[in-house]
Amino acid sequence: MEATSLSVVCVLSFLLVFVVLSLLSGAMRLITVLFPERVSDADAALVAAVSSAVETLVPGARVTRIEEEP
Repeated sequence: MEATSLSVVCVLSFLLVFVVLSLLSGAMRLITVLFPERVSDADAALVAAVSSAVETLVPGARVTRIEEEP
């Protein structure tokens, strides 16, 4: 039985890692395409301002959803 050289083992392991990482990146790309990020139009300053105004007008009230009217 012939001994496998160290350089062949290193090249094969490098290629195997490259293939596995490529498969993982493809899976991540597929997941991000299937389930896109929900974009919120409201920024943190707007949410804080609306929540503060509601708390001032109606003590004890909580803002659960902010929607823009067309």
